Amino acid sequence: MIGDAFSYLKEYQEIAAKNRKDKNFASSDEFLSNMKKTDRLHPVVSLCVYYGEHPWDGPLCLVDMLELPEKIRPLVSDYKMNLIELRTSGTLQFHNQDVNTVFDISRAIYERDYDKINTAYGRMQITSELGVVIGAITQSQKLIDHALKLERNGGQVNMCSALEELEKKAEQKGMIKGTIKTCKKIKLSREETTKNIIEEFSLSNEEAEKCIGSMWHMVIEEPGGMTSGFFYCASRALM
Repeated sequence: MIGDAFSYLKEYQEIAAKNRKDKNFASSDEFLSNMKKTDRLHPVVSLCVYYGEHPWDGPLCLVDMLELPEKIRPLVSDYKMNLIELRTSGTLQFHNQDVNTVFDISRAIYERDYDKINTAYGRMQITSELGVVIGAITQSQKLIDHALKLERNGGQVNMCSALEELEKKAEQKGMIKGTIKTCKKIKLSREETTKNIIEEFSLSNEEAEKCIGSMWHMVIEEPGGMTSGFFYCASRALM
């Protein structure tokens, strides 16, 4: 909303400056406003791209964010957000093929549909920049590191090898989560669980702490000693 306002302000200032220079006003009103009656601004369309792993459940317009009595609702100017959810964007086609590639691969990663990636992109070379973007969206540090390493060597990302990294990461994450469940079931402390993860998966203390930090409170003990859990992927939006 603020970005749109500044865009309109910038264009108004450019038109006003030109009109002041030309001094071709038809009335005193035009002179005072620095805008001719026929002057028009170009429309600004802003898109909010949400690439969180979970469905968007936030507001979609300004009014949704306001504590607003019904009797004054008609008097309040609303402002709509044009939201694109990456996970449900399968029907969208973008003019830029790189954008299509980022959306398509990221959706498949979220859905754990590695066969689709392998079939459609297994032999495809993508730029390291796209690899970094996909890694950032899906929170895959291994994919980011893989892309940056290839960039330093002047190469491109082969999705077949990148896919292997993603599958390994997903498998390891599931195994770590299972270890945390087991440790909580037998009442081991967080510190003891961290030590077990370091030893079992050959992780550094920092890597183990990161895993524990993201999963410890997501693994919930059920009556009878059984456990269940989920992994929460932080949601973000690009404005």
